[in-house]
Amino acid sequence: MPTPRSSSRSRAASGLAAGSVLSGLLAYVFFATSTRGLGAAEAAPVAVLWSYWGFAAAGLTFPVQHWITRTAAVSGEHAVRAAWATPARLVAVVVVLSGVAAWLLREPLFAGDARFALLIALVGVGAAGMGVARGLLAARRRYAAVGAVLVAENLVRCVAAMVLVVLDVDDPAAYGAALLVGYAACAAWGSAWRTRDTGPAVRADGPGSTGTFLGGAAGAQVVAQAVLTGGPVLLAVLGGSPTEVTVLFAALALYRAPYTVLLGQVAQATGALARLVDQKRLDRLARVERALLAATVVGAALGAAVGAWPGPWLVRLVFGDDVRVEQGVSIALAVGSVLALATLVQGVVLLAHGHPERTLVAWLLALVPAGAVLVAAPGSPTTTIATAFVVAHGSAWLLLVVGSHRARSALSQA
Repeated sequence: MPTPRSSSRSRAASGLAAGSVLSGLLAYVFFATSTRGLGAAEAAPVAVLWSYWGFAAAGLTFPVQHWITRTAAVSGEHAVRAAWATPARLVAVVVVLSGVAAWLLREPLFAGDARFALLIALVGVGAAGMGVARGLLAARRRYAAVGAVLVAENLVRCVAAMVLVVLDVDDPAAYGAALLVGYAACAAWGSAWRTRDTGPAVRADGPGSTGTFLGGAAGAQVVAQAVLTGGPVLLAVLGGSPTEVTVLFAALALYRAPYTVLLGQVAQATGALARLVDQKRLDRLARVERALLAATVVGAALGAAVGAWPGPWLVRLVFGDDVRVEQGVSIALAVGSVLALATLVQGVVLLAHGHPERTLVAWLLALVPAGAVLVAAPGSPTTTIATAFVVAHGSAWLLLVVGSHRARSALSQA
């Protein structure tokens, strides 16, 4: 019979899972609403801003959130407060540089609308703030609240965009502001902005260590995000037709849906794994590694089966009968998407060990064989990109598995 504590944890985990799914759906609803309200051409600046929002989540929200969760799990929230200055400086640099870059490139990116440069900068601020809220909630194991924050963020955006449609607003910057307003949702969780006096009154990490953690986590996640979502852009560069670009975009959007869900759920893994590392529970960590290895192998086989048979049919069902993906391409994208899930979790394992820089190195090294495929592989551009996609994720996964094993071995000798 489950205990009240286990039942509470199960409900929290279910709430986080449901929140991750619903948040992902609402994100697409926001963009669809904006596109319908403005028209395809006029919505282009919003599309660029929306794309940057994804990278800001990868490069700012993710590392800030997981740094807070890991630090609080190992050394208490007081250690998070003691080290605030380092992440604050790093975020400020990213915000300023991104805003300046957006202003300089305002003509090709935003049809000359300089207001989007300000929106780009403010998205960076909001993304970092969301990382703070999620990180402290996850550190306190309030996973249902993390799920609620995920939903509230994109729900507020959708409501704001729908109001603009009803009012017949045709200003793209207004829809950009609607995206920004979503970050205000985390204000509903006021406690998530205040650290508690827990843990020793010393830094958990020095400024250099904190900066290395945040830089490694941000860099790895940005590269992973680029590999996961950049295929359609690369296909256009390589000469793919508009139809081929659309088909690849549709297939990737469908197959990476589980990744979007898991990205929100890994919040509960970081703290738990960090505590195992801090307590040197080598037996438990070894079991985690074996379980992840088995799950990846089985998942890749299932992904290949889905890609071979129901996958192409599902793509047509969701996106229309004229969106047809070849079976070989479908298999590669499905297997690559499973490996993307595995790399995400293996990366969290290394985060728990305090070695996100190894994740970044793994991703950078994985780009080498993927690049070789793009240069040398025969076949159509779509087939080449699909092959490079699975090679990149497979290479990164193998390197991360090795990195996790070495981190555990080093822990046993410490």
